Amino acid sequence: MTLQTEHPTPTPGMAELNRQMLVILDFGSQYSELIARRIRETEVYSEVLSFRTSIEQLKQLNPKGIILSGGPNSVYAEYAPHCDPEIWNLGIPILGVCYGMQLMVQQLGGRVEQADRGEYGKASLHIDDPTDLLTNVNNGATMWMSHGDSVTHLPEGFEVLAHTDNTPSAAIAHPERRFYGVQFHPEVVHSDGGQALIRNFVYHICNCEPTWTTEAFVEEAIREVKARVGEKRVLLALSGGVDSSTLAFLLHKAIGDQLTCMFIDQGFMRKKEPERLVDLFRDKFHIDVEYINARDRFLARVEGITDPEEKRKRIGHEFIRVFEEESRRLGPFDYLAQGTLYPDVIESADTNIDPKTGERVAVKIKSHHNVGGLPKDLQFKLVEPLRKLFKDEVRKVGRSVGLPEEIVRRHPFPGPGLAIRILGEVTAEKLNILRDADYIVREEIRIQGLYHDFWQAFAVLLPVRSVGVMGDQRTYAYPIVLRLVSSEDGMTADWSRAPYELLETISNRIVNEVEGVNRVVYDITSKPPGTIEWE
Repeated sequence: MTLQTEHPTPTPGMAELNRQMLVILDFGSQYSELIARRIRETEVYSEVLSFRTSIEQLKQLNPKGIILSGGPNSVYAEYAPHCDPEIWNLGIPILGVCYGMQLMVQQLGGRVEQADRGEYGKASLHIDDPTDLLTNVNNGATMWMSHGDSVTHLPEGFEVLAHTDNTPSAAIAHPERRFYGVQFHPEVVHSDGGQALIRNFVYHICNCEPTWTTEAFVEEAIREVKARVGEKRVLLALSGGVDSSTLAFLLHKAIGDQLTCMFIDQGFMRKKEPERLVDLFRDKFHIDVEYINARDRFLARVEGITDPEEKRKRIGHEFIRVFEEESRRLGPFDYLAQGTLYPDVIESADTNIDPKTGERVAVKIKSHHNVGGLPKDLQFKLVEPLRKLFKDEVRKVGRSVGLPEEIVRRHPFPGPGLAIRILGEVTAEKLNILRDADYIVREEIRIQGLYHDFWQAFAVLLPVRSVGVMGDQRTYAYPIVLRLVSSEDGMTADWSRAPYELLETISNRIVNEVEGVNRVVYDITSKPPGTIEWE
C-alpha cells in the first residue's frame, strides 16, 4: 500500500465537480498550493500538478484554464524547468505568475534577463490598462514581488497591462489568445487586489462556474464512498483532530455502522482530551469507537530518546504495531480510511527543482504520522475522501456534516502530541508538568474569549532548569515556553501579539499551580525561519 507524497497523477474522480477545473503547473514555488486555495475560494476546483504533466494528461483533464506557478530558477538557466510547449496550442486561457510569466515570455519568443535591480517585497502597481485581468484592481495597489529577473522584450502580440517603478512589464497580456502574465504574486495576503485579479481570471477569462461548494463536495463524496465500499467494513484511526473527526462524521453519514473508529491513546494527548473524545463520539453521536489504552507501551518506546526525528519515528512505528494488533483483533476490515490532506503531503515530501540537474528533489521537513509509513502487508484498500482538501475546506465540510464546533475550530495538534513539545527525553513526570501547563494556556484563552484569535496556542517544556525564588526559598525548576501563533493554513505563521494581561495571567497561574516550573517565556519567532512546533 503506497500513499502519494508528491504531485498526484491526474485522476478523473469527482467528475461533475471537476468539470470546471483549473490546473496549476508547479515549478517549485512555495506558493503553488496557495494559488490553488485562492481559486477554490471562488468556488472553482483547482489542482496542483507537476510542470512535467504531459499534454495528453492535460487534454484528458480538459481544464478551463492553466496557471503557471512561480519558482526559484531562472528561465535562461541550463537546467531550468520547462513545461510542454504544446500547452500554448490548447486554446485555453493561461496565466503565468512570476517564473511562470517569464517562461511564457521566453517560450513565445520574448526575452528575459537578469534585472539591474531585483524586486522583493511590497511594490506599488501602476495600472496602464484597467480592464480585463485588472478589473477592480486599484491603481497604486500594493503587490508582493519576489524576482531577480525581468522581461526585457515582449513576444509578438503581447501588451503591457501594468508596471512598477522597477519593473516595466509587471502585468502583460495577449488578449486574442487569452495569455496573461504577472510578475508579482496575487495569491499572497500582502497583495492588495490579488484575489480580485484571480477572480477576473477564473470567471471572466476562463468563464468558470462556481460548482466547487461544500454541499456539492459532501454529496459527491458520500456517493463515491458508498459506490467504492459497498457493504464492506471500514476502519478509521481516530485522533480527535479536525481531519479525522470530519472524516468519521462523513463516513458515518455514508456507511453508518460499517465504520469502526479506533482511538489509540498513546499517552501524549492533552489533559482530559481522550475521555472527552470517546464520550462525545460514542454517547452523543453513536459512532463506534474502540478505545485502546497504550500509554505504557509508547512511553517505554521513547525512553532515553532525545533526537526529535527519532522520537517521531519510534512513536510512528509503535502506532503501526498497535494498529496492526488491534485491527486484526477487531477485523477483518477491507478498507482503511485516512484523513490525508494537501498540507500533510506537502510537508512530508516538499518538492523543489535542483538547479544543477533540473530534477525534482524531495526536501524532508519532518515526518508525519499519517502520510506513508503504514506497512505494505496490511491488506487494506484506501479510502481518502479529504485528500484534495485544504484545512479551511475541511472545517467547512465538518460543519456541513454536523461536527461540533468545538472540534471544527479546534487548534491543530501534532500526531506525536506532547512528546514533541517536550524537548529532549520524554518522561511521565515531564508529561504531567506539560499537561497541566498546557491546560492552563487553553483554559485562559477560552476564559478571555481569545481561543479563535490564534491558529495555535500551547506550551513547550525545555530540558533545562533555572534558578528562581518562591516563598523566600531558592528553586531550581523547568521553564515553560508559550507558543501563540497566527496563520491561515499553517504553511507560514507569525507570532501573535497577545495581550500582556493574558500572558501575565497565564504565567502567574503556571508558576503557582504547576509543580516543577518556575519560569515562563514567550516565543516571538515566525515561520519561517522557525516552525510552529519546536520539534
